[in-house]
Amino acid sequence: MTHSLFFWGPRQTGKSTLLRARFPNAIVFDLLLADEYRRLVQDPSVIRQELAAKGLNGENQAAPVIVDEIQKVPELLDEIHWMIERMGLRFILCGSSARKIKHGRANLLGGRAPALHLHPLTFAEIPDFDLNRALNRGLLPPHYTSGQDSILRRAYVGAYLREEIAAEAAVRNLPAFGRFLEVAAISNGEMIVYQNIARDCGVSAPTVKAYFELLEQTLMGRLLPAYTRRARRRVILSPRFYFFDVGVVGALTRRGRIEPGSELWGRALEHFIFMELIAHHEYRSDDRPPPAYWRTASQLEVDFVLGGGAVAVEVKSTRMAQDHDLRGLRAFQEEHRPRRAILVSMDAKPRRTDDGIEVLPWRAFLEELWSDTLFAGV
Repeated sequence: MTHSLFFWGPRQTGKSTLLRARFPNAIVFDLLLADEYRRLVQDPSVIRQELAAKGLNGENQAAPVIVDEIQKVPELLDEIHWMIERMGLRFILCGSSARKIKHGRANLLGGRAPALHLHPLTFAEIPDFDLNRALNRGLLPPHYTSGQDSILRRAYVGAYLREEIAAEAAVRNLPAFGRFLEVAAISNGEMIVYQNIARDCGVSAPTVKAYFELLEQTLMGRLLPAYTRRARRRVILSPRFYFFDVGVVGALTRRGRIEPGSELWGRALEHFIFMELIAHHEYRSDDRPPPAYWRTASQLEVDFVLGGGAVAVEVKSTRMAQDHDLRGLRAFQEEHRPRRAILVSMDAKPRRTDDGIEVLPWRAFLEELWSDTLFAGV
């Protein structure tokens, strides 16, 4: 590792575990520890003094210095900046929320530290991947692997409200924000209409917009923009919002077990595919445009437009895709001429329609995605 970096990811994605496995001999400042937090928040220069006492510099540093939960003491960044510049040290600055750093005008190290993100587990990381388990439990490591996943997911949501929101004093009206979380989870993956959500939550539309921004800043979800390039049809411009994990949505909506063939299964499958696409795009440092979605005013739509329009992907939970499942893809083909148009489904085997649309079982699609052959020849 030749330079410093920020390493962001939601709680329990495994950031600390990964860093300790990758750098077992690294010096670690863990701000989740009360005594560590207390002494560094009282005097941020302590970190510089301790590293100087070890005689550490850019020439003899074998592993990066890890600062875990850096957002808890943003003032440390001035000291870290100085040590990067004057001592040649390298740092990994790990955190679960960039809100305090960005909103507090904290030192972002002058662009010297790129930002990497850790996502929940992906299809490519799990041997013998179980789709049913993933859609019901989610893909945070403790949730996917535990038999007590429902208890853990409820505790996770409660900890988010208590630690990420209340502790940062980010929201004055926690009951209203709690209602907003439930409404946002129910409408997960749908277009954002601030006025409608505001009415359901009993707050103003600007407040709802600020709440969505807060979810992004605390890494609880992200917006999916509309694809509008060369539009002949009138298209919808509002973004969609997806939470970062399908299991967290299940906890927020208090839904029970979902079964294949149900509407909730279909929505969860679409959400899961979105998570895989975003993780792949960021892990591969893909220089193509990030995913978008396409929807016309007449309600023709494609779930995901990849590579700036090169690949169009629709997700359906049907076990036998029919013509009516292909309407959106065919409309997108007519207007934008993608190199590939793909319906991801629960079909047993891949096939291709007469007009060139590929019907891929979900597993075959993800194998193409993670083997980096999805864009081959595109």
